[in-house]
Amino acid sequence: MFAQTFGLIFLAELGDKTQLATLSLAASGESRTTVFLAAASALVLTSAIGVVAGEAVARLVPPVWITRVAGMAFLVMGGLLLAKGGK
Repeated sequence: MFAQTFGLIFLAELGDKTQLATLSLAASGESRTTVFLAAASALVLTSAIGVVAGEAVARLVPPVWITRVAGMAFLVMGGLLLAKGGK
């Protein structure tokens, strides 16, 4: 489970707006250590919120339905992006 979660989050975060914002802040010449620690702390906090929210939802909704709805949401978002055609 650790490797699966790590891999999924790692791939999802590569090249996204968060990484680009972090790159921009690090390139600004400020303390790279501070930028790293702040960005890592923010990712840990947002992940913690996701885990707590996921646990709360899982108490109300069977996990199989959470997976199905999440899968459908990704398919719909992908379809909308394809339909948009880069516009």
